[in-house]
Amino acid sequence: MLTSVLSTTTTTTTTVSAGAISMMSGIGLPEYGVLAVIALILLLSAKEVLSASKHWNTQVNLSLNMAIFPLLTAFAAIVIFKVAEII
Repeated sequence: MLTSVLSTTTTTTTTVSAGAISMMSGIGLPEYGVLAVIALILLLSAKEVLSASKHWNTQVNLSLNMAIFPLLTAFAAIVIFKVAEII
């Protein structure tokens, strides 16, 4: 009886410890922030080039803005996080 209680307690302690170790993770933005910045640069470049061409109209402008604004928000979050990480 005492042996079975002792082994159960040891197993429970090991499980709790393993769970606590796996719960620790780094706080921050995903590592894919570089891809978001590259996409933002490409979209801003495309907007600049297309604005000087004959294919430019309000629909193209709105379509590009729909992709650029969320990426600008992500870029601002990345910059703020990196600055806060340094400080």
